[in-house]
Amino acid sequence: MTNRVVITGYGVTSPIGNTPEEFWTNLEAGNTGIDVIKKFDATETGITVAAEVKNFPFDKYFVHKDKKRMDTFSLYAIYAALEALDMAGIDTENDENLNHDRFGVIIGSGIAGLPVIQEQGKRLALKGPKRVAPLFVPLSLVNMATGNIAMRVKAKGVSRAEVTACAAGTNAIGSAFREIKNGYADVMLAGGTEAAICEFGVAGFANLTALTSETDPKRASIPFDKERSGFVMGEGSGILVLESLEHAKARGANILAEIVGYGSTNDAHHMTTPLPDGSGAAKAMQLALDEAGIAPSEVGYINAHGTSTQANEKGEALAIHTVFGDDENVLVSSTKALTGHALGAAGGIEAVATLEAIQHQYAPVNAGTTELDENTSIINVVLGQGKPHNIKYAISNSLGFGGHNAVIALKKWEDD
Repeated sequence: MTNRVVITGYGVTSPIGNTPEEFWTNLEAGNTGIDVIKKFDATETGITVAAEVKNFPFDKYFVHKDKKRMDTFSLYAIYAALEALDMAGIDTENDENLNHDRFGVIIGSGIAGLPVIQEQGKRLALKGPKRVAPLFVPLSLVNMATGNIAMRVKAKGVSRAEVTACAAGTNAIGSAFREIKNGYADVMLAGGTEAAICEFGVAGFANLTALTSETDPKRASIPFDKERSGFVMGEGSGILVLESLEHAKARGANILAEIVGYGSTNDAHHMTTPLPDGSGAAKAMQLALDEAGIAPSEVGYINAHGTSTQANEKGEALAIHTVFGDDENVLVSSTKALTGHALGAAGGIEAVATLEAIQHQYAPVNAGTTELDENTSIINVVLGQGKPHNIKYAISNSLGFGGHNAVIALKKWEDD
């Protein structure tokens, strides 16, 4: 016997908002969070813009010493997790019905504590090994977002980090879904987090020729557009509360949506470039649909990985077309036009966007894009403005360096 798995809360900190209301308002309106880089002087990198978190409400859950004991990617994750639990109505301190041994955390990140790695690397070079901070290692470890959340909320169950580059957040949600579905947990916090906008990170991606050098924030991240020229770095965190349906109903939870499928594959092709025919991503989408037990024609919306890079989007467009054909009911958009590419956090933030699309029955616009090319015009990209749309099922795609493909399938909540 397996369990149905539902979403009862979410939290988000992102370039377009740090609350559900702010996030949805900007998502619906197509307001981009991309702007001139403010975290450091990026002049020498040749890159002008990024999608930075703005006005992060640090004081809501943290005190000053937390900045010394945790890197920003952990702070983002804890904030989103606590916001998600609050929405779900779960009081981890006082709820006697919450079994902490069956309450787990799986958080994905691609690069984790890159700013502290940069900072301590400089310190090592300038001042010697004795001046490297004692907490350098635990500050920078990828698993510390999971660990810090678990310590904060006393989650003693399934606990690990997913480290699959830009697929990490979606892999984390898919893994948590399976833990509950197969009876190993009652409640899981799952999603992604990233805070890698620093000179080290921007320079690395820029020298890889992965980033756009476009200076206009509204034309920098234009997924599927014929003039796309590279991705824009983003940051933030998106985390869901997942529960077994039985557990959620027993406590009278407000159910937001259901997770019904997960697909995970590898291209086994190239370090950074996806399979040109998109077959690995297509397989992951099909696996998610198969687990959900639905036909492609039942899907109303796809939140595409859509990074605003030529190779990625040619492959992903082919993958989508392979699975969904010419079905005009399947609307596609990449919300990275608004949030930038948040790397390991992308899947978590985009899961929130996909959930919002289902709740509001609205397909967000693929902002900034004006003209598709011959490789991307084979799919139904939402152009101009978002569209009210019947969305019973939606999927969210995440594709990462190393050939990782991850897809989750969500369903509009129906008590049947």
